[in-house]
Amino acid sequence: MNTLTVNLNLLMVSFYRPSKQRYKIIMEQMAFPSDQYAMEMQVKFHGFNPEDAIIEAKPRAGEHTIRTEDLLELIDRHKDELVLVMMGGVNYYSGQLFDIPAITKAAHEAGAIAGFDLAHAAGNVPLHLHDWDVDFACWCSYKYLNSGPGGVSGVFIHERFAHNFSLPRFAGWWGNEEKTRFQMKKGFFPQPGAAGWQQSNAQILPMAVHRASMEIFDEVGIEALQQKSRNLTGYMEHLLMDIPGNEFTIITPSDPQQRGCQLSILTGDRGKMLFDKLTENGVIADWREPNVIRVAPVPLYNSFEDVWRFAEILRDNL
Repeated sequence: MNTLTVNLNLLMVSFYRPSKQRYKIIMEQMAFPSDQYAMEMQVKFHGFNPEDAIIEAKPRAGEHTIRTEDLLELIDRHKDELVLVMMGGVNYYSGQLFDIPAITKAAHEAGAIAGFDLAHAAGNVPLHLHDWDVDFACWCSYKYLNSGPGGVSGVFIHERFAHNFSLPRFAGWWGNEEKTRFQMKKGFFPQPGAAGWQQSNAQILPMAVHRASMEIFDEVGIEALQQKSRNLTGYMEHLLMDIPGNEFTIITPSDPQQRGCQLSILTGDRGKMLFDKLTENGVIADWREPNVIRVAPVPLYNSFEDVWRFAEILRDNL
């Protein structure tokens, strides 16, 4: 339903319920800007100061990723003021895959809700949101799920909330129970589960595109995709580190358990020039300010030869 940031704001209506004592949100530093915007405006909407209410988990000095133990300690330190932990599943900039089960457990032990933006995780890594006890999540379908820009978003809401019709939400016609929807009467009676958060009519054409992609994922299976993803990404990492005298740093974790199929290459002050040279040579990568080139060998449509050719082009243009 809807698109990613729309869904994030709709879910915040239900799951960011601050009080005078508990009003703070923990999120990662360098979260995707739309997440930052949503958190900032939700906090302001409830009358709080984002500088006080939003706590950013940061890497240690000289490091590029956030240590899980530091994040868990941060949650525990603010447990008396914390109402929500809102993290990305995979950080868009560094490519770090966060330990979703551990973060969720720590949030719950602190008396807080655990929510995740899975834009860079859905279709990239296996997700077991129910088993991990995640409260809510949302994601887009136009990255690793291949449904194109503006493709339909998805939401997950844990079944513990399925019949909690008193939970505040912004109601829409499509979220009303089906048996009374066309009676056109007053009074909103939500469908059980995530369907009760729907707003408007379904986006039929984007959903048709998305279904075609989902059928491929169902046929192949995320576990098989993850295995090829790890092989491709590991091969790329090996080739890049083997480039003599390279003037870049891979800031994505080298541990396959802490990443998907993305490698973020931290460049020097001529990084944008290097990125432009890659583009001129037919490489479709991604530039992120201030100086990171993101490369993603996606298992559904990238080959080991693609990875080898990329490394050769990078080597030639350095």
